[in-house]
Amino acid sequence: MKPTPIQTLAQFAAGTLRGDGSRLVTKVNTDSRKIADGDVFVALVGEKFDAHDFIPQVAAAGAAVVVVSKVNSAWGTLPCAVIEVGDTLVALQSMARGYRQQHNPLIIGLTGSNGKTSTKDLTAIVMAKKLQTRATFGNLNNHIGVPLTLLSLRDGDECCVTEMGMNHPGEIKVLTDIAIPDAGIVTNVGMAHIEHMGTQDAIAWEKATLPAQVKRGGVVVLNANDKYSAVIARHCQGSVSTAGVGCGDVAASNLRADATGTSFSLDFSGEKIEARLPILGEHMVGNAALAACMGWRQGISPADIADALNQAKLTGGRVEPKVVKGVRFIDDSYNANPDSMIAGLRTLSTLGEPQSRRVAVLGRMGELGPIAEAEHRRVGEFAGSLKLDAVFSVGGNEAAWITEASKASSSEHFPDHAACAARLREWLREGDVVLLKGSRSARMEQVLTHFSAS
Repeated sequence: MKPTPIQTLAQFAAGTLRGDGSRLVTKVNTDSRKIADGDVFVALVGEKFDAHDFIPQVAAAGAAVVVVSKVNSAWGTLPCAVIEVGDTLVALQSMARGYRQQHNPLIIGLTGSNGKTSTKDLTAIVMAKKLQTRATFGNLNNHIGVPLTLLSLRDGDECCVTEMGMNHPGEIKVLTDIAIPDAGIVTNVGMAHIEHMGTQDAIAWEKATLPAQVKRGGVVVLNANDKYSAVIARHCQGSVSTAGVGCGDVAASNLRADATGTSFSLDFSGEKIEARLPILGEHMVGNAALAACMGWRQGISPADIADALNQAKLTGGRVEPKVVKGVRFIDDSYNANPDSMIAGLRTLSTLGEPQSRRVAVLGRMGELGPIAEAEHRRVGEFAGSLKLDAVFSVGGNEAAWITEASKASSSEHFPDHAACAARLREWLREGDVVLLKGSRSARMEQVLTHFSAS
């Protein structure tokens, strides 16, 4: 955060300030365990916690000001300022909106069912060719993460690529009201979160909220390969471009994958250039095309875009190669849904040497509701169709449906990560390739932790 008077934050939050409002602060924090001297601490209240319980410790750790919705006499006289508000979450969001409007960087909002974080990373890398750019850290993309991202903008930051996630109706509107995006990207409309959304059409409507909120004169980039993009485009005020593989205003073609990434051609509506993405998975090229299109629409040259993509790196846990004991693991454990599972399995099938064995180690996919069994079995059947050397699953019944449906030559289900890792130690040999993938709740990276520790 740029140095900001406490009084200004109190005004943004519509709160009552007690104490010195002239002190300048540079960081907003919601984690009482990570308070540093001079921080702003916002005491959020959740279903299982109330950060107001830690106000004395936070003040003693050096917080410059605490934002609270209630004052406890047991705190005594605190050695910091206090901003009292009606709701601390609303106050956090209001501070972020006020701060964003005061400093007015280019805000690129990004949402979609698959590839949000990867596309966010790629877009930030491309935009950095022209503007000092900040982006959502990791996938802090919810009603708390988006405000914290905006409040992290510092002196000199000219652009912020802001990832926006959702799993219930109305959540994207909350985030766009905070961020007020100048531009928007929708990666695709898939089946993720259908448990709460009901239908894929409802998911599309929710995702469409972001591009619809981009004002006239702004830029919207949609996926040329997604069936919902034409409908979404009709609801946009901003100028719409499309990007994809084989079609779009920016089109990737002639994909050539190898052991370290994919080379391809990019056609910017007639201007063609060769590019390379040093990231595994041909499906990542579609994400790169979206990022390239946004950069192009913001005035970045195709040559600079290709140079940026060539240097790209992604947030950890996303198609991340790791060699352990001579075995090549592809850590794609951060999250999963049916579409991304199938993309990951397709990538696995292309990796390794002729003598390498290819092993899928998969966990459950969350928030699929009534279609959970059918979708887990569909993933299993796809894995079986690739004739992988083994398909292992970890966890409860949902993961077991994958191996039941795969009918792979070696197909096993394990109750926990440790048991799976033990089997992998017995079964794997140097040169084999292993894909680790599942929803965040499956914590599939723990298989690698157990495997590495032996």
